Amino acid sequence: MNSKRPVNLDLRTIKLPVTAWTSIAHRISGIIMFIAIAFMLWLLDVSLDSESGFEQAQSILQHPLAKLVTWGVLSALLYHLIAGVRHLVMDAGVGEGLESGKRGSQVVIVISVIVIVLLGVWIW
Repeated sequence: MNSKRPVNLDLRTIKLPVTAWTSIAHRISGIIMFIAIAFMLWLLDVSLDSESGFEQAQSILQHPLAKLVTWGVLSALLYHLIAGVRHLVMDAGVGEGLESGKRGSQVVIVISVIVIVLLGVWIW
């Protein structure tokens, strides 16, 4: 084993590039959507059960905490969609270089922030 090899275990000092942050956020948004699908399917089941169930689901969604959760889940969905489109474009051979990859990540972040803010305005 090479003992002169640098060891950096302090994660606060590691500087990740923007492409890494967008990749990590893409994975986290996928996990959020996977976990949230149970709640959303339950709410759909309640709303389709009867007229009173629909009113119950509607009253649940009017609560500020439910609006926040809905905004979070839809934000994860939109970010995941935008980052996924970027991956599809890269699969087609566009934007695979280092600089174009950084630029693509920055575009994903900017578009996602704009769309997520508009979504928040629409929900609230």
